Amino acid sequence: MPSAAELRRPFWWLVGVTLVLDRVTKVIAERELLASPINVIGEVLRFRLAYNPGAAFGLGATFGPASRWLFGLIAVVAAWLLWKMSREATASDRLRQYAVGFIAGGALGNLIDRLLSSRGVIDFIDVGLSAGSWRWPTFNVADMAVSCGAVALAISLWHEDTARRRATPG
Repeated sequence: MPSAAELRRPFWWLVGVTLVLDRVTKVIAERELLASPINVIGEVLRFRLAYNPGAAFGLGATFGPASRWLFGLIAVVAAWLLWKMSREATASDRLRQYAVGFIAGGALGNLIDRLLSSRGVIDFIDVGLSAGSWRWPTFNVADMAVSCGAVALAISLWHEDTARRRATPG
């Protein structure tokens, strides 16, 4: 039976919500964007289907067919480490709890894509100033969860470090 503190940890809930949102949006993207991109806000924000066999935002190197399994293994190890971070942090450290939950959910969301298809991770959110000159690499809900979670985790760790330095005399 989980303790009261365990029940207050949102880790698995956040992982689940992130996975569901990510999966649903990717299924819709594959169904609706096969023919052509959809402009949402002119060319600034559009939905365009892309497959990424590499690292996040298509920025990382690929290792051919091994990329699928290498990045998959990294996602599993990362999710396990994040779960441990959630358990080691106090349940009252909401920022840390949310951060690791979102990062793990995003990592597992992209892992599911890698397991389901050798084409890679489904990306569909395309942001930029114009079609040809400056565009951010296409991304998805899982990538947003990982990115936002990473920023929140950095802030949480910084607050922890600041509190520790204040508590240490000298």
